[in-house]
Amino acid sequence: MSFKTILTVTEPGMSDADLELVAGLCEQVSAHLAVLVVALAAPPPVGEFAAIVSEDWLKERQADEKLLKKRTAVVSAFLAGRALSADTVSAYPEAGWADETIGRRARYADITIVGPEALAGETLKSKVVEGALFSSGKPLLLIPKGSRPTLKPKCVMVAWDTRLESSRAVRESLDMLIGADEVHLALVDPVEGATHHGEEPGADAAAYLARHGVKVTVDRLPSANHSIADVLRQHAVDFGAELLVMGAYGHSRLRERIFGGVTKSMLENQSVPVLMAR
Repeated sequence: MSFKTILTVTEPGMSDADLELVAGLCEQVSAHLAVLVVALAAPPPVGEFAAIVSEDWLKERQADEKLLKKRTAVVSAFLAGRALSADTVSAYPEAGWADETIGRRARYADITIVGPEALAGETLKSKVVEGALFSSGKPLLLIPKGSRPTLKPKCVMVAWDTRLESSRAVRESLDMLIGADEVHLALVDPVEGATHHGEEPGADAAAYLARHGVKVTVDRLPSANHSIADVLRQHAVDFGAELLVMGAYGHSRLRERIFGGVTKSMLENQSVPVLMAR
């Protein structure tokens, strides 16, 4: 699909570097930029010490709200200085509910973009990632430090594993895949068979993409005792991919956190911009 509304999230204490980056991407595809400014609130005190600490808690809230208002004003001024369709809203949710707040806002955008500075902040990063992936039904684009992001990539890698999440990621990125000069469909240790990758792994997915005019090549990759995430990252670097497209959280979040997984590994270490969907 084409991206007509792009969401990004910022918080007090952040610079305008991510905003500058995302605004440039919006200009590249003539999209509207929606900015959500969030501050994460501490939960109210409970128990026998609540009365004692409530005054400090209230002072903390007042300070947070002041910083939130200031950051929102700075963002609004930044956007006003650009020839760009944009809007700014702010929110002050409790930390435990912040992902749902972000997810609700993301439902009104075509994609949520997380820039390098937000990726470096573990708390905000986790809330944006979980909110976008689990509460919006829309894709997420992660842009690591040092990369050169574009919404019109010429060389793309798709991590394909036949799951629903992979299929959705392909559908969400289809316009970009059609516009690319080179798309590599990467399968790591594919298993033949009707309930896996079919008689010829990758052939069905490649045929689907080719019917849309995608210039696709199937790459069947052995893991050779390396993790799937490492194999995908290295392959993306080897042929100069500008974007990696993949499904996210094929397993539950709890299982990913305890045992690890491709999504968890990719969230911790990206070598190129990564578009995720589930």
